[in-house]
Amino acid sequence: MQKKPQMLLGFADYDTPAKNLAAALNIDYEIVDIHRFPDGESKLTLAQNLPNSIAFCRSLNQPNDKLIELMLAAQTARDHGACDITLIAPYLCYMRQDKAFNPGEAISQKIVGKFLAEHFDAVITVDAHLHRVHDLREAVPVTQAVNLSAAELIGEHVKANIENPLLLGPDEESKQWVETAAKTGEFEYAVALKQRMGDRSVKISLPDIPFANRNVVIIDDMASTGQTIIETARQLIQHKVANVYCAVTHALFYEQVTERMQQSGITAVWSTDSVQHPTNNISLARLLATAFAA
Repeated sequence: MQKKPQMLLGFADYDTPAKNLAAALNIDYEIVDIHRFPDGESKLTLAQNLPNSIAFCRSLNQPNDKLIELMLAAQTARDHGACDITLIAPYLCYMRQDKAFNPGEAISQKIVGKFLAEHFDAVITVDAHLHRVHDLREAVPVTQAVNLSAAELIGEHVKANIENPLLLGPDEESKQWVETAAKTGEFEYAVALKQRMGDRSVKISLPDIPFANRNVVIIDDMASTGQTIIETARQLIQHKVANVYCAVTHALFYEQVTERMQQSGITAVWSTDSVQHPTNNISLARLLATAFAA
C-alpha cells in the first residue's frame, strides 16, 4: 500500500474530484497553474515549498497535452525538493493497444507506461482497460502500480436506486465488473455476447434468460461511442423489459451520445467522476483514498 502523500496537486480540468480526494485523505491541496501560449506550448507554475511526498491528480482522457504537462510538473516538483511523486489518474490513457495488429503499429501501452514510469514513483488508477496484460505493473513498470475497481461503488449505487435489478454485461470482457457489482446486493446478473463489425457497429446476442418486466442495468468499464450499450438496450427493449439503465466507470462519451442512449430507450445513465461529465453521480474519492496507508 502506498504511503499517503503530504500534498495533493490538481489541475483546473479535474479540480473538483481532486479536491474531494484531498479532503478524503485530509491533506493539503494546491492547483497547478497552467498558461497556454498561442503556439500550443504550456508554462506551468507549482506551489512553493513542496513537501517530500506529493501526488498529482489528473484524469487522462484527451491525454496528449496532459501527458506533456504532467512530465513538466513532475520534473519541476523534483527540482524543488519532492522525492516521492505519485500520479493518481482515475482514467489511465493508452492502455488498450497492448500489441501490434499490423506492421508498423505503435504499442502505445508499453510506450506510455514506460514514459509514466520515468517520471513517477507510483501510479494509481481505476478500472484500467487491460486486455492481454492482467497486472498494471506490466504496463506501467513503477514500484507501486495500483489498479482499483469501481464495480462495488457502482453496485452500491444500483442497490440504492433500483429495486430487484438484473445486471447485464454487454460482452465477455465486462463480466468481471458485472459479477463484482452484483455481489454488493446479491443481484442476479448475466453477460451478453458481442461481435464487433467495425469501430461503430456491433452485434449483440442476449443470453437466453427471461427479461420481461425486469429493471435491467447494463454495466461496463467504459463507453465512448456508446454503440455497444445502445445496441444492447435496443435488444432489451424488444424483450419487453420494464426499464433499462446504464452504469459505467469511465464516461468517455462523444458529443450527443447520452442523447442517443436516451433515444434508444435507456431511462438513466450513471458514471463515476473518473472523467468529468454530466452523468457523474458516483464519486471515486473514497475508493482512491483506500490506496494509501494512513
